[in-house]
Amino acid sequence: MLHCQKHLFSLPAGLHYLNCAYMSPLARGVEAAGLEGLRRKRDPSSIPPAMFFKESDEARRLFGRLVGAPADSVALIPAASYGLATAARNLAVRRGQNLVVMHEQFPSNVYTWRRLAEESAAELRTVGPSTSTTSWDEQIMDAIDESTALVTMSAVHWADGTLFDLYAVSARAREVGAAIIVDATQSAGALDMDARALGLDALVCAAYKWLMGPYSTGAMYVGPRFTDGIPLEETWLARKGSERFDGLVEYEPAYQPGAIRFDVGERSNFALLPMLVAGLRQVLAWKPADIQEYVAALTGELIQEARGMGYRISDAAHRAAHLFGIRLPAGVSMERLKTELARRRVSVSVRGDAIRVSPHLYNDARDMEALRDALVAAADVKSKAAATGV
Repeated sequence: MLHCQKHLFSLPAGLHYLNCAYMSPLARGVEAAGLEGLRRKRDPSSIPPAMFFKESDEARRLFGRLVGAPADSVALIPAASYGLATAARNLAVRRGQNLVVMHEQFPSNVYTWRRLAEESAAELRTVGPSTSTTSWDEQIMDAIDESTALVTMSAVHWADGTLFDLYAVSARAREVGAAIIVDATQSAGALDMDARALGLDALVCAAYKWLMGPYSTGAMYVGPRFTDGIPLEETWLARKGSERFDGLVEYEPAYQPGAIRFDVGERSNFALLPMLVAGLRQVLAWKPADIQEYVAALTGELIQEARGMGYRISDAAHRAAHLFGIRLPAGVSMERLKTELARRRVSVSVRGDAIRVSPHLYNDARDMEALRDALVAAADVKSKAAATGV
């Protein structure tokens, strides 16, 4: 089992950062890679043409290893929304078909499909959470029918960590010929994923969370449905023979093989790309399954104590270990809890009626103790108010 990796980060002393789902802190090695990349630009003559390709290819290879895909099926993108827009451009939708999305899905994975539904005169079908008789997965599969053109979702819900059965949903989508697209921003890097085994048509992932990379970087797995598609932009780097700088005005209609055609322009960012590569290497060294094991062990006692105080947390079978919501007991004020968290320098996110807790390997027992103390203090205020009739 992995041990705490706090020594690899530069988090301030006394800060209890339980918010990787918001943004990961930079590991020292990732930061060093970015600084070295910046220094390259001091002397542009030190940047040979090969540098425009070498690190890009390495990033593809590493992300492919992480999501069970070959390197040539990976495109480099600046954001999840870029990958989703790429898929939308290449998805044929007819009038009267439907696009299935999740309730309170992250906005980028809703706005894209709202526009496509409007332009195609299709129905945007939003599937709500579990009921007393039907699981969320069952409701998703019930919403898929012969008129479904697309199912788009995440592996875990970004707000509370609800785990979805991607294998079952993907199988149902394939039965009716619908595309299946996953936003893995809150799962890839912290949860084992295999895009090809899942039968996905596309998987998009921003890198600044669980991939330990910098903002404005990400990657996209492109399945066979979209391999020969049309990119959002016509970057010269994506064209066949672009390695020959002396022949760039010999305009080439053919693209580089595989998913490279979908790369964002200027993908060879000499500061950000080395950071992405360093982050991916670190995550692969740790292994997502071992990250899950570590954070599950770290948070287990805290979760049981919180439930004993009346806080509501989903069972482990229905949520991810690295991202989960804590819903407040009746009578406990969110504002009061936020005050107690701030007093103890505990960083989490507020999402709706819950706080979202997202630990990683840089967290330890002291972080759990600080969170527990904040939960106790907020619940104690409720108890005292009830006892005094206030």
